[in-house]
Amino acid sequence: MDRVKGKVALVTGAAMGMGKTHSELLAAEGAMVFVTDRDEVSGAAVVKSIKDAGGQAEFIKHDVTLESDWANVAATIKKQTGKLDILVNNAGILLFKPVHETEPDEWDQVMNVNVKGVYLGIRACTPLMIANGGGSIINISSIYGIVAAPMAGAYIASKGAVRLMTKSCAVDLVQHNIRVNSIHPGVIDTPMTKELLHGDAESYKAIMGATLFDRACQPEEVSQAVLFLASDDSSFMHGSELVVDGGYTAN
Repeated sequence: MDRVKGKVALVTGAAMGMGKTHSELLAAEGAMVFVTDRDEVSGAAVVKSIKDAGGQAEFIKHDVTLESDWANVAATIKKQTGKLDILVNNAGILLFKPVHETEPDEWDQVMNVNVKGVYLGIRACTPLMIANGGGSIINISSIYGIVAAPMAGAYIASKGAVRLMTKSCAVDLVQHNIRVNSIHPGVIDTPMTKELLHGDAESYKAIMGATLFDRACQPEEVSQAVLFLASDDSSFMHGSELVVDGGYTAN
């Protein structure tokens, strides 16, 4: 308990799925959590659940692809708390299409959310961390930032970019005592994968791929990795890839 007590955290894409569980766990462990998302109704519900459980949280409406929204988020956090210790770049979208069938606007949308959103987040939030003497940036990549799979060219390209951007930022930000790491989840049971995981047997087999466990990962299992990287328990983790995939990439 209290592994991030007194720290201020920002979690993007936090209205549902992994972002929701990341926010709830960080709050349960003592952090003040800023929950951001485009979905105001679901985001407010996450904040309510955290507060009902005795935690601290606030919601900010936020499109991670917009520089102006990031400026507003950073300004709001600075005004309300004066600091930021933890940034979880969680917001992301998935597209199942081979590259040769992907339209340019679809490619741009995936890159804007999954890559530009992370870049803008690091750019907007780093000054708050520098002023605070350091922090932890956690970028949610994917196993598809490490290995390939069919029907996901744009998504794989975006998550590979997040993986290497994380390492680059780790090199640049070490002088400011800001740790930067990426998490690479496998197949997660979230609203984004609901139709594939809970549809027919063929779809289930296809998405589970080489996963050694005969089940999908629960969002809370990834949140435990987020908590570890957010806390001082991971003080020597920097520029690392933390894989939570049930053995997918080991096979």
